[in-house]
Order: sequence, then C-alpha cells, then structure tokens
Amino acid sequence: MKFEVDKANKTIDISRDFEASQSNVWHAFTTKEGLDAWWAPAPWKSKTTQMDFVVGGKRIYAMVGPAGEEHWAVQIFTAISAQDSFGFEDAFSDKDGIVNAAMPSMHWSLNFSSSGAQCTVAILIKAQSLEALEQIIQMGFKEGFTMTLDALAAQLSSSKK
Repeated sequence: MKFEVDKANKTIDISRDFEASQSNVWHAFTTKEGLDAWWAPAPWKSKTTQMDFVVGGKRIYAMVGPAGEEHWAVQIFTAISAQDSFGFEDAFSDKDGIVNAAMPSMHWSLNFSSSGAQCTVAILIKAQSLEALEQIIQMGFKEGFTMTLDALAAQLSSSKK
C-alpha cells in the first residue's frame, strides 16, 4: 500500500491493490452493504443509515465502537463515472448528516483500474487547509485507514471462497 502525505499541496495519496475484480471492489466502495462490511478499523463497525449513490446524493454513517459509542460522518457525492471513479466531500456530522463545521472536511477522489484479476484503487484526499490535514493525521487516519483497507482485502478474499 502506498500512503503519502504532501503538506505543500494539503493532500494524502493512497494506492492499494486488491486480489478481486474491479466490479467487486467497486461494489464494496459504492453500496451500503459493501461499505458496512469493512469501512471501519476493527473493532469498530460501520453503520450506514442513508446511502444515495448519485451525484448530489449522500451517505450518512456512524463508526460504532465496541461499547456502542457512535461517531457520525457524511459523504456527499460530487462525481461518479460507473466502475471507474467517484468523488465525495467527507465531513464529520451528526446522525442527520448536518456537518460539524468545527471538524475538518476533505475531498476524496477515488479511481479504480484493473490488471488481470487485480484491482487497484487510487485515492487522493485533499484537505481545505494544512491545519485540517495535520488534524486528521494526528487523529490516527493512516493507522485507521490501513486497518480498514486490510479489512476490505480480507472481506474480498473470503467472498471468493
């Protein structure tokens, strides 16, 4: 997995290969059931309450901790090219998807490509400010998202069996 932080451009560049078809990886990233199967670092779980995967639509979800604590976020979809790429604004929110302006928000661009039985997901995350980027990094984003992508790899591997 590639994980590079570019403070000058306020970006995080991530790339990860998965031993799965592009359509299976796309499904894992773009459906409620797909995301809720892996979009949280263990032992946390993802709970999506709204998913409207269209430009202008949103996903409202919580990261649910082992003691039942919930941390809410919203993704507002800004671009979709079926099976190939999509983008969204990602922000902390309340359970109704109302953005918490006191917390950082980021723009995510995801691109999917395949070679044989392998799919590569390239993610570029752009922060609004250097302070926002540094806050996300200090919150453990690299470690948490690495665990999350590991969970996706395991889930994709087990679904092939």
